[in-house]
Amino acid sequence: MPEPKQIELTMPHQKNIALIAHDNKKHELIEWCRRNKSILEHHFLCGTGTTAKMVSTQTGLPVRGFCSGPLGGDQQVGARIVEGKIDVVIFFSDPLSAQPHDPDVKALLRIAQVYDIPIANNRATADFIITSPFMDGTYTHTLMDFRGQVEERAKHL
Repeated sequence: MPEPKQIELTMPHQKNIALIAHDNKKHELIEWCRRNKSILEHHFLCGTGTTAKMVSTQTGLPVRGFCSGPLGGDQQVGARIVEGKIDVVIFFSDPLSAQPHDPDVKALLRIAQVYDIPIANNRATADFIITSPFMDGTYTHTLMDFRGQVEERAKHL
C-alpha cells in the first residue's frame, strides 16, 4: 500500500478553544480564564458541563456547554476535534485523584494527539499556548489525510 498522503489544515485567527477541568482543578481553570480574559474573549469557547457553566458565570466569558465529562462531554469534545471544530484544548486535569471516566479522558487526549491539536494539561502549558504568537493569527499544520487513507484501505481490503 502506498504511503499515506498528507494534508494541510489551517487554524483560523479566532480559535475554537475547549475548556475542561476535573473537579479539584475547576477553580484553578476559572482563575486562569480570569487572568487571560482579554485574550480568551477574542476566541470561541466551549467546555464540558459544569466547567463551562462555572467559567461563564464567574468570568463573564461566553462558553458553549456540552454534557458533563462523565456523561459524555469528553466524547463530545473529541468528536468536534475529529470534525475540525476545535483548535485548542485547555484541560486542567487532576493527576492525584482517580476519575470514574478515565477511559473517556484517555480517548480525548489520544484523539487530540492524532489530529495534532495543542492540549494543555496544566497552567504552565496553558500559559505557553495562550501567549504563543500563533494564538493571534492563523496556524497551518500537516497531518495524515485520514479520509483518503480510509478510501485507499477500502480499495485493497
